[in-house]
Amino acid sequence: MSLKLLDGFCCQGGASMGYHQIGFVPYGIDINPQPHYPFPFHRGDVIQVLATLNAGGAIDFTHKDGTVEWLTLDQFVAAHMSPPCQAKTKAQKIMSRKHPRLIAPTRELLIESGLPYVIENVVPENEEKDDDPLIDPIELCGAMFGLGTYRHRLFESNMPITAPDHPAHTVRTTKMGRPPVDGEFMHVVGNFSGVEQAKKAMGISWMTRDGLRESIPPAYTHHIGRQLMAQLVGVAA
Repeated sequence: MSLKLLDGFCCQGGASMGYHQIGFVPYGIDINPQPHYPFPFHRGDVIQVLATLNAGGAIDFTHKDGTVEWLTLDQFVAAHMSPPCQAKTKAQKIMSRKHPRLIAPTRELLIESGLPYVIENVVPENEEKDDDPLIDPIELCGAMFGLGTYRHRLFESNMPITAPDHPAHTVRTTKMGRPPVDGEFMHVVGNFSGVEQAKKAMGISWMTRDGLRESIPPAYTHHIGRQLMAQLVGVAA
């Protein structure tokens, strides 16, 4: 049984890699070209792709060797979505930039699909004013997995998922824009310094600077994927 997983807004594949490591077969979708994404990829609008799949259509995915595979909704066992998070960050609000709210429409299409799903996003800068929130999410942190960054992220699912105990934040984080310091955690955002150190801190080897600052550590989806796998295999059995 091939456990194909649809990864929307995949960027360079941090989420996909964690699911891959636990046994899923990821297929990525992103509106931008993603030459560093390590798995079969479709360039397109994620909302439109989900609508096409829900309507019974097929989507083409290009493998690294150039072969093309057409897939329909019934060939996937689960979906992971990471809608753009800029609208929830302090920096974007300071610059008064407007960004689409995509969590709710993504969720609506995922519910329509009938697939087990996960939606990931940042912890909003102001939860009370968050106009596109996740529903009953768990929170994951790099300290839970022995990483070199805290990098809190929220995960909503229509399947039961849990988080490990959240350790106290006892390690100092290097200030943004400054070179990494031995013994400190990294803040991998914006034009951070130290790409190689960031790769080590996040458990990622293949990404560029742009990919790293947009990514989640694969350890997060490895943890979630293990829980999904146990439930899906149990259902299949």
